[in-house]
Amino acid sequence: MLNKIKIILEMIKFEHTVFALPFAYFGMILGSHVVLGHWPSLTTWIWITLAMVGARSAAMSLNRVIDWKIDKGNPRTAGRAIPAGLVSRVEVSIFIIVSFVLLFVAAFQLNILAVYLLPVAVFFLVIYSYTKRFTWACHLILGMTIGIAPLGGWVGATGTLSWDALFLFIAVALWTAGFDVIYATQDAEYDREHGLNSIPSRFGIKRALLMAKGFHIISFSAFLTLFFITELGWLYFIGVLIAGGIMVYEHSLVKADDLSKVDVAFFTMNGILSMVLFVFTLGDMFI
Repeated sequence: MLNKIKIILEMIKFEHTVFALPFAYFGMILGSHVVLGHWPSLTTWIWITLAMVGARSAAMSLNRVIDWKIDKGNPRTAGRAIPAGLVSRVEVSIFIIVSFVLLFVAAFQLNILAVYLLPVAVFFLVIYSYTKRFTWACHLILGMTIGIAPLGGWVGATGTLSWDALFLFIAVALWTAGFDVIYATQDAEYDREHGLNSIPSRFGIKRALLMAKGFHIISFSAFLTLFFITELGWLYFIGVLIAGGIMVYEHSLVKADDLSKVDVAFFTMNGILSMVLFVFTLGDMFI
């Protein structure tokens, strides 16, 4: 059983929770300071962490179950655990149920608004995996799904929503959409041949990379806006500038005629970006 769990965690790239978890903490800390005027409690940290782990684990596992036939036919993904026969869809489905239970329990431990918004979160966690079947805007849906992380952190800590939280949602959603477009360039030809939708398959790789840049420009602007409308100070501002530099560097790694560094741009740089923004925000709150 432990070996199966290990395979599932490897399949869903559990370590990539680092992409979204820092933004959940970002929303939690910022919301606590803006709304409550103090740091979140230890129990709030714990339950928001567990909620994020449950949500991401459920979403990624669902994606692998829903897309297993697509993965099996794509040479790049044929080696994934389900099409390769390393785990069954039933075993992964049990893992999905446990992950959703973890999310639900954590939400009930936080506040009533978190509970009321659970259906919205679950809807996006489930629907994303189907969107590539009917719309090239699937990247934006993924962005909105990941953007729920900072909103969840904010709501979980404060039991409220505000315009500040909305700007954070927009920033994270379009940051995610941008890097997902870059990642999808690898499958542009396969998607086009098999009737799957994505921005690269619909508009071509060159235009897709331009659209990804546009998403990241808006994302950077939204992060910057938080500096002007909240109590965040100059240390956060410096963190945003560094994050902007990382976005620029990320785009310099990927060219329409050279996709060899997509994995570096996708995995390494985005993990660094999320941690940079969180650390600088955390530091700013201490000043």
